[in-house]
Amino acid sequence: MLHINRASWWGLALVFVLIFATLGLVWKDEGGETAQGRRGKVLTGLDVVLANPKMFTGKRVGLITNPTGITADYEHSLDAMLRKGIRVTEVYGPEHGVRGTEQAGETPGELIDPKTGLPLSNLYGKNPVDMVPMFADVDVLVFDIQDVGTRFYTYISTMAYVMEAAAIADKPLYVLDRPNPLGGVRVEGPVLEEKHSSFIGLFPIALRHGMTVGELATLFNEWFFPKSGKKKVELHVVKMKGWSRQETYGQTGLPWVMPSPNMPTVTTAQVYPGTGLIEATNLSEGRGTTRPFELIGAPYVEGWKLAEELNRERLPGVKFREAYFTPTFSKHQGKTVGGVQVHVEDPATFDPILTGLAIIEKVKKLYPSQFAWRESGEPYWMDKMTGTEKVRQQIDQGKSAREIVRSWAAELNNFKKLRGKYLLYPARGIPH
Repeated sequence: MLHINRASWWGLALVFVLIFATLGLVWKDEGGETAQGRRGKVLTGLDVVLANPKMFTGKRVGLITNPTGITADYEHSLDAMLRKGIRVTEVYGPEHGVRGTEQAGETPGELIDPKTGLPLSNLYGKNPVDMVPMFADVDVLVFDIQDVGTRFYTYISTMAYVMEAAAIADKPLYVLDRPNPLGGVRVEGPVLEEKHSSFIGLFPIALRHGMTVGELATLFNEWFFPKSGKKKVELHVVKMKGWSRQETYGQTGLPWVMPSPNMPTVTTAQVYPGTGLIEATNLSEGRGTTRPFELIGAPYVEGWKLAEELNRERLPGVKFREAYFTPTFSKHQGKTVGGVQVHVEDPATFDPILTGLAIIEKVKKLYPSQFAWRESGEPYWMDKMTGTEKVRQQIDQGKSAREIVRSWAAELNNFKKLRGKYLLYPARGIPH
């Protein structure tokens, strides 16, 4: 019989405690976020400001933010800045509002914050000229919003409008930088053509641009504003500390707060550059479900057929499962919808835009008389989302998703060269 003395038992117990503690530290939740203490190695621009609040001494601050403007300990930027003695006197929100309560395209109301008594004003639906008088009673503007790395997500357009308005009003703008949740290395998709400029894509950048909001603000201010005859703003990008371009969001140690009602997880952000394009068709993009942009379908789709067609393509980093769902709002509300769920197996190789186009390609092939674009004629929403009419036309001509992706290689390379001049963070040996 094995005899172990008391000291040995204590030693074994300590070993097991350490093993389970280590397992607990490396456990990851959906989207790759670590469950360890949220004080990760990456400090956002907000963290940097809170460590040096004197930069705003004597200034009336107008804060542009939403629920994503938080510290690693989940304290909202408004509360944290006030706690640090920064005199925030006005608060402004983008699409979905300061509190993130509105669905896509809905205009948030004007509110009074019950905690601070400050007015919460809406910038969505306003152009730069409309914004100028809204900034009359502040000395500086501060932008602190988490973007998702996709051109047609409107927060970067709001930032561009704020920049233009701030320049007209002679107000400096501080952009508090945050990570691109898709990473900062891969650049994909068509580059917007200027004739298709709209609020869901103002400037000729790639659909998946691989830039932070601070880098985009610099690109807008230094390149696109002068090119279009706009006055440059006095821009200050408060850079992050500890972020490198190839990192996933989960590696940052930062918490994920959904930037809008239909962007619940980091996985949603990963698929969004491609499956967001489903908005431009008569397919449901999963709004009104708990898996927006991952569940795709329509009442006329046979899920098993679509899943088989897509899996046969062996698209990188992704698999498809037949799925059925009933949207509670948006397209096909209350109807049983057949389709697929997109399962990202390897984010490092997953190509969201190729995937989104492949879904549209296969549905159109299987159901040519039932598939339709959202509009019956120009202007097509697909053209606004992709920034060109060519993608829609190529799909209608029967081109494959892979052919379409190859077609924009030259314009994408030109954008990469331009983009490289305005990157603020290293890639640790990975070329820009």
